[in-house]
Amino acid sequence: MAQGMKRLGVPVAAFFGVALIGLIATSWLLNRDALRQAVEAQIRAVTGLDLVVKGPIDVSVFPGSYVSFHDVGLKGGATSDPALSVDVLTANLRLLPLLLRRFEISDVMMLRPHISVVRDANGESNWTPFIDTIARTMKPGAENQVSFSEIRIQDGVLAYEDAANRVSEKLGDIDLSLAWPSISRSFAATGQFDWRGERVDGSVSVSDFVAALSGDRSGLKARLASAPLKLAFDGTVANRTSMMMEGTVTIDSPSLRNALRWAGQPPPGTGGFGRFALKARANLVGSSIALTNVNVELDGNVAEGVMTYANTGRQTLQATLAAGNLDFTPYISTFRLLASGARDWNRQLFDLNALNTTDLDMRLSAAKVTVGSSKLGRTAFGANLRSGALALSVGEAQMYGGIARGSFGISRSDAVADVKAQFQFIDVDLQACASELFGVTKLSGRGNLNVSLVASGASPFGLAQSIDGTATLTGHDGAIAGFNAEQLLKRLERRPLSGAGNFRSGSTPYDKLTIAVKFSEGVATAEDIRVEGPAARLTLTGTASVPAREYDMKGIASLVSAPNAASSFELPFVVQGPWDDPLIFPDPESLIRRSPGAAPLLDAVKDRKTRDAVRSVLERFTGGGLKPAAVPEAAAPAPAASAPAGAAKAN
Repeated sequence: MAQGMKRLGVPVAAFFGVALIGLIATSWLLNRDALRQAVEAQIRAVTGLDLVVKGPIDVSVFPGSYVSFHDVGLKGGATSDPALSVDVLTANLRLLPLLLRRFEISDVMMLRPHISVVRDANGESNWTPFIDTIARTMKPGAENQVSFSEIRIQDGVLAYEDAANRVSEKLGDIDLSLAWPSISRSFAATGQFDWRGERVDGSVSVSDFVAALSGDRSGLKARLASAPLKLAFDGTVANRTSMMMEGTVTIDSPSLRNALRWAGQPPPGTGGFGRFALKARANLVGSSIALTNVNVELDGNVAEGVMTYANTGRQTLQATLAAGNLDFTPYISTFRLLASGARDWNRQLFDLNALNTTDLDMRLSAAKVTVGSSKLGRTAFGANLRSGALALSVGEAQMYGGIARGSFGISRSDAVADVKAQFQFIDVDLQACASELFGVTKLSGRGNLNVSLVASGASPFGLAQSIDGTATLTGHDGAIAGFNAEQLLKRLERRPLSGAGNFRSGSTPYDKLTIAVKFSEGVATAEDIRVEGPAARLTLTGTASVPAREYDMKGIASLVSAPNAASSFELPFVVQGPWDDPLIFPDPESLIRRSPGAAPLLDAVKDRKTRDAVRSVLERFTGGGLKPAAVPEAAAPAPAASAPAGAAKAN
């Protein structure tokens, strides 16, 4: 075998020797003008563009076989602006054809190319002739079929202009390798580029390049990876009358908020929109995409269903999704009705710009939903955002141990938000409902709540000032904590001037609770408030200021009479002060008049000044300095802060 190798080595060495001698001789005898013209003709045949050389031309045959053109422009016949300009374009030549005095390009390298893509209103671009020519020359059986095995781009720049859609983009520092071997129908491109301050690594492969260039269906695999976003597609593509793609798409982002900013889309609000992942079957036609078999994850929330997205001058998103557990807390955490650390309404102006960016139509169902401290069971709701008007609807939600239904709408008028809300809570736990919705912690029982409100304002405080509407509450089998009405009434019935004492303990049970309130310009007026218990009954009238969050109400408490009793004991009382810490105290005028010894004194005194002095002495005598309330011919009640020590506080 060794002898055979030796015998084989002689002709091989001889062959390479002859080839080397021929190559050296060719470099001496080469017609460089013919070589340059041949290279230009092949580039024109492949690209359909004329080669315009403004700089020097370098020709080398040995040791490297190439032609380098400096300051090169490629222009189409109908376009005055260059579609491509290159600092240095180098065409490497195939070795064997060169020995036979034929000039064939094996691959092309472009150093610092500037690529310009201009798209017109009809969807055509200045690169359409280039694409048509490649498709024509690469078809099997085409005359003078020419192909480059590879085109390398180094340190390139691409500018894209679409005046019809007002799109202008720029890619920089492009390093790509484009390959479509003449012996294969495939095409592949791999490399990197800079876009909007991020380095993007990408790859594209087309199974049938000729079909894809002709607009016919072809297999397509694409991948883009950057710090804000990763995207992959595996399917088919066609482009007869419009772009059509069908396949599996996957998207992954550590922060959807950052990815949206990077893509030039303003993210909604300031909370949430972190970790995001999507996998779906995609069907793209033109500027619309339909996603089926969707599996989407956002901020730990996972849902399945279908989605569609269209961009016809205005972005539109439609979705129908089902989920197990959903947590909406990140999206509402930055929306505060009350000022931080205060009992006043938040006066910060609304930012309503997000309402005008996208149209939304979403249907969502979940087994469990968390919104702040609220926990909901099985819930179905919808969201519709169109032309700046947002409408939220809750078909049915298991909430507070009962059922909740309702709708919430907000529309924009300049910087003012017009709000409309209608909610219905059926057979709910009143303690949980009143605590989370209104901050009232002293009410228990079960009942129904109906709310219908409208408001308009540029801030939560502005909304509070303009609230109009109604609210009704019916409860049963509960209690009002913080005071015992029966104990207080019995004590004052026996000794009216004994002082209120300490009755801020215990609770007042009720069998039936009725509350009917009407809102007008931020003031709630009690139309019917009744508490009916086994031992005591209470009725209330008056108003509550929504902007000030304060009560100004009067009521009557009475003991329930026995069946054979002649009359029942009734005591007027006053409720004043802030919602979260109101003062409740009995009417001292009524207590004085019920005292057998004190009432004749007041009746005997006809002069107003003398009567006020006597009443003052009696009040000091009772030990509490009971605060007057709605006394005829007397001054109005003093501010809540000056209430007597015996006044009760309750939520």
